[in-house]
Amino acid sequence: MTTPATTPAHDAELVRTATGHLLSDTVKLEAPEVAKPSQLPGWTRAHVLTHIARNADALVNVLAGEPMYASAEARDADIERGAGRPLDELVDDVRASASRLESAFAALGDEDWNRTVTLRNGVTDLAASVPFRRWIEVELHHVDLGIGYTLEDLPGTFVDRELTNMARRFSEHPDVPAAIELRAEDGRSWRTGAADAGEGGPFVVAGSPVALLGWLTGRRNGSGLSARGSLPVLPAL
Repeated sequence: MTTPATTPAHDAELVRTATGHLLSDTVKLEAPEVAKPSQLPGWTRAHVLTHIARNADALVNVLAGEPMYASAEARDADIERGAGRPLDELVDDVRASASRLESAFAALGDEDWNRTVTLRNGVTDLAASVPFRRWIEVELHHVDLGIGYTLEDLPGTFVDRELTNMARRFSEHPDVPAAIELRAEDGRSWRTGAADAGEGGPFVVAGSPVALLGWLTGRRNGSGLSARGSLPVLPAL
């Protein structure tokens, strides 16, 4: 049984708050700034904002039992097409799509949250995971916009949960051959990568929770982390 702090309804409220912060920062941009490069290679800020909007609609589809996207090609084409719009249209799109997703969350009852849903690439999960998945999208892409919101600004509760999520994601991943132990400065640790650490034990990567998260999510190259040797190369997200 989940605690009140991690119920999907509570996560949906966290999504609403995070989206409000993102929009309040975005509307402060000068109109030409939205066409400037984001921190994601090959994407402008307009690409990122369009992706945030289309992701909301895609998750509405998921909760309705429909395909998340018509196809990978359609997803990419929608983002590319939407990236040519002016700032006010992009902001309106993010706000309206977020409202549609918020309504979809509000329409779900206790039994609905326990349904299995299908995400991209055949990945399945409980509907209850969708609000947290959306929170990840909003928080990390807010950072990716490069408009003053950094990894250090992420809520501590988000950093903790996403660290656990990323450690789970790379656990026994075929493209992470090393057993890795993530050690935070506060004494907490997470295991990921290969299950068998061998005689030498796991490869230890230590640093602040934010620095660990930046590396795991591909937002930083490992700066601020310490390890005996070069950091393992992690799969792209």
